[in-house]
Amino acid sequence: MSNCCSYDLVEWGKPFARRERSRPDIPAKAVWVKITAAGLCHSDLHIKKGFMDLGQKGKLTFTQRGAVLPLTLGHEIAGIVEEVGSDVKTVQPGQQVVVFPWIGCGSCLACSEDRESDCTAMRIIGIHRDGGFASHVLVEDEKFVIDIDGLEAAEVAPYACSGLTVFNGLEKLGPVRGNEWLAVLGAGGLGLNGIAIAKAMGYTNIIAVDIDDGKLATAMEMGASLTLNSTADDAEEQLKNLTENRLFAVLDTFGSGQTGALAVAALTKAGRYVVVGQHGGDFTLPQIWLPQKALSVRGSHVGNSPQLRRLIEMYKQGKLKPIPVEVRPLSAINEAIDDLQAGRVTGRIILNPQDS
Repeated sequence: MSNCCSYDLVEWGKPFARRERSRPDIPAKAVWVKITAAGLCHSDLHIKKGFMDLGQKGKLTFTQRGAVLPLTLGHEIAGIVEEVGSDVKTVQPGQQVVVFPWIGCGSCLACSEDRESDCTAMRIIGIHRDGGFASHVLVEDEKFVIDIDGLEAAEVAPYACSGLTVFNGLEKLGPVRGNEWLAVLGAGGLGLNGIAIAKAMGYTNIIAVDIDDGKLATAMEMGASLTLNSTADDAEEQLKNLTENRLFAVLDTFGSGQTGALAVAALTKAGRYVVVGQHGGDFTLPQIWLPQKALSVRGSHVGNSPQLRRLIEMYKQGKLKPIPVEVRPLSAINEAIDDLQAGRVTGRIILNPQDS
């Protein structure tokens, strides 16, 4: 039985280390995928350091969430099927696929309705089971792989998290009508995908908000109508003026107290605010704004498998503009994650184990 290699987190906050592992036996319903593209997500920064910021409530550790070290991270995965279990019917060796990583418990009401992201006992690839920063990944059931034959794996892989997350958030926001505006806060991988997917869903007036002029320029290339650098002292007033006081929807792909305050202040009456970013910290707002401005405020966590299939179909039909990607060998993972942490990445870094 041949070995596979991975770059694993062995100690919280420390660099990834290369490990050799024996290939597992393939269960009857499982799929063994040779990885050709693995996206490096901001969530991987949280997982690497071992916790998420709860502000005054302290920290939510990944140990509390069920993660056990050593762990292979990586949840934006595309590759080629190398072997399938004896009961697999719809997937064949040689097929190119993207992996749906947000696996639920399989037995609750949410899972029975293909709402895996609403499951309270998720078993996520790259957190609760080994993920994509490896030569191969074991996917427990054929229903969690989606055919992408003929497509560019490096462009498709980010849809498994970045694209899916904003797609779900945009569906929760609902459509804007006529001359109403959508603001996308943050122009990283999430935000850029949010702009592209919003355009494909029919949004016409989109303003991108970020602190980096270079990323805002890319946001314009992805389809934003206007941009705003939120480091300006009067960013709130600028956002209101640029949207002519018709900002009805905000998709927050950063998720901090500062972005929350900006959204609530700039939204017009009956506006809608959906948070998908997880930078962390505390978010407070004057309670009176909720009834007085009739605001809707909600969170959204990743998405479900039918949504990912719809996204892939939109991409196949040429309706989605892919975000910029930079492909690097998996062996360069520690340098890549340092670049992501320092804000030196526009779009997505895609790690290719086969180049390592």
